[in-house]
Parts: sequence; C-alpha cells; structure tokens
Amino acid sequence: MAFAPARFIKEVRSEVSKVIWPTRKEVIVSTIMVVILAAIIAAFLFLVDSAIASAMRSILG
Repeated sequence: MAFAPARFIKEVRSEVSKVIWPTRKEVIVSTIMVVILAAIIAAFLFLVDSAIASAMRSILG
C-alpha cells in the first residue's frame, strides 16, 4: 500500500471535523479549576513536607 499524501490530508480533515471543540467558557472554567486544585495540592504537600521535616529534626536532634 503506497503512501498518498493527498488522501492522508483529506482523512485528517475529515477526522478533525468530527472533534467537539470546547467553548471559550469551558476552557476558562477548566483552567481555573486546574489552577485552584494545583494550589490546594501544593499547599497540602507543603504542610506534609513541613511536618515530616519537623519530625525528622526532633528525632535526629
């Protein structure tokens, strides 16, 4: 089977037209949710790391 660039591009265009693209509002809301969750996880990990570091300092002197 030979490679046909024109056919490939036609099929790609056909597949891309089937994609349901998110609206601007959906992208903004999703981005805000990701940023907030990342901040919450970062704060949690900071607290856990601080607690472990404090425990290690008290154990090791």
